[in-house]
Amino acid sequence: MLSAKEVAEQYIELGEKKSGYPLYKMIGLAILAGIFIALASVASNTVSATVESGSIAKLLAGLVFPGGLIMVLCCGTELFTGDCLLVISLLKKKISLFRMLRCWFFVYIGNLIGSVIIAGLINMSGQLSFFNNELALTTIKVAVKKVSYTFSQGLAMGILCNILVCTAVIMAFSGKTLSDKVLGTFFPILLFILSGFEHCVANMYYIPSGMMALSNSEYVKMAVEHNIHIEKLNIGSFFINNLLPVTIGNIIGGAIFIGAFYWFLYLREEH
Repeated sequence: MLSAKEVAEQYIELGEKKSGYPLYKMIGLAILAGIFIALASVASNTVSATVESGSIAKLLAGLVFPGGLIMVLCCGTELFTGDCLLVISLLKKKISLFRMLRCWFFVYIGNLIGSVIIAGLINMSGQLSFFNNELALTTIKVAVKKVSYTFSQGLAMGILCNILVCTAVIMAFSGKTLSDKVLGTFFPILLFILSGFEHCVANMYYIPSGMMALSNSEYVKMAVEHNIHIEKLNIGSFFINNLLPVTIGNIIGGAIFIGAFYWFLYLREEH
């Protein structure tokens, strides 16, 4: 496997390449990444829907969710949280701030498009009716919980999440075979799901899917019977209560705690 220094050195050129994609390719690859992460989110809700023990439910979700990032990395798509590592190329003066922010913006938009597409398809498919509508209840419950955090909670959980996600990216790049990359990705992502940390792209599925589920009167009735505060779930709470603090936290966790640290420790020119 490659050393941490070798991975950091490789990422300099990779960052140049990623930030230089034509717009159609950047957005297209980002839509695919959003789709992959959303499908992993679908699976994590599904596997935990009927599990009464919260910790066991988190563990089961954590065992399936890494498949999303594995698909992202092995299929060469673009994920906003992983692209926070572009700061390595920025600090090495290989790309401009504008180029990095351009990449972040359009990848973020592409991830959102891909995630919402899957949320729409899942709701159209009737998949949420699994287990006597228990999956719909779980989907709504998860979405409501995610829009109920305080700003500081969302920020902190976003930081913690992307420390682990970008660590998974670094570990995947250190591997030379497909099995190396899968194994390198798996454990950090398992830890982030098990710990309940917040990933802005995953939330682009979790929350819209919960919002869409409210269009079904049976699901709404079931949620009300379980004292779930569905009134908290709307577009404003999605963006302001969750995406805003979690995205800022993801940037801090990935760009500063991993990207900037790697540049400082392995790539900074000492005089």
